[in-house]
Amino acid sequence: MSYIPINIEESVKKECKRRRLFPRTCETYLFCINRFLKWCKKEIGKISKKDVREFLNSLSDRDLAGNTLNTYHMDIRFLFENVLEKRMWIDIKYSKTPRRIQRFLTREEVNKLLNSISNWKHRLMIEFLYGSGLRVSELINMKILDLNLENNYGFVRNGKGRKDRMIVLPFIVKEKIKNLIDIEKLKEEDFIFISNRKRKYSVRSVQQIIRKSAKKSGLKNWKEVHPHTFRHSFATQLISNGYDVSQVQGILGHKSPETSMIYVHSASPKLISIKSPLD
Repeated sequence: MSYIPINIEESVKKECKRRRLFPRTCETYLFCINRFLKWCKKEIGKISKKDVREFLNSLSDRDLAGNTLNTYHMDIRFLFENVLEKRMWIDIKYSKTPRRIQRFLTREEVNKLLNSISNWKHRLMIEFLYGSGLRVSELINMKILDLNLENNYGFVRNGKGRKDRMIVLPFIVKEKIKNLIDIEKLKEEDFIFISNRKRKYSVRSVQQIIRKSAKKSGLKNWKEVHPHTFRHSFATQLISNGYDVSQVQGILGHKSPETSMIYVHSASPKLISIKSPLD
């Protein structure tokens, strides 16, 4: 049986917390839900499937991307089905989203960008991001105790989907982290990368480091280079080097092999061992 909470926003936050969702995910839910409620201008108990459909149609008329429409759709469903416990089946087809080949950098481009970073710690951060295929949130939350420096591996704790996974640790990154620990006298429970203010770096800080370095290095389409580009590059180059999709799936922490398959399309055809029947 459905119910109408006194404070919708607080109820959404409470449900997000109960489900252990990331704060950023909760913020997205609230943004989309509040925008829908503002557009609808109805009491929450009087909103119907027709209202949801018309709202999504209004967004579609503005030529918003399929991914954006799907986000609104799912967030509104979250409100009704999970927060309000209202069994209102919203029978709306999801918008198709174009499959784009992910932007990635070649090894030469990565080296060019790295060589443009004068701050040694900033360079180490980007080397780690690229060399281990990390998400930027995973990089800034990595602690010394998450690494096994002697055996060249580490663990991402509470990654996407609240899952742990193992990562490879490049030799050059391992040696520099050892030096970083000695220089800054870091303890096991400390974050690996701490700013001069003794705080962990923010996502925005890493984004700015990459943006400035990409521009300085003279990379073509430097505006398209962002933290996730290095993860795409890491995965694409693994595929190019002969690793199979299941291996890439495991090291990246993808839930589905289909997610990892996009990197097969990014790899150079010359490096993919598929021969045409005509040949």
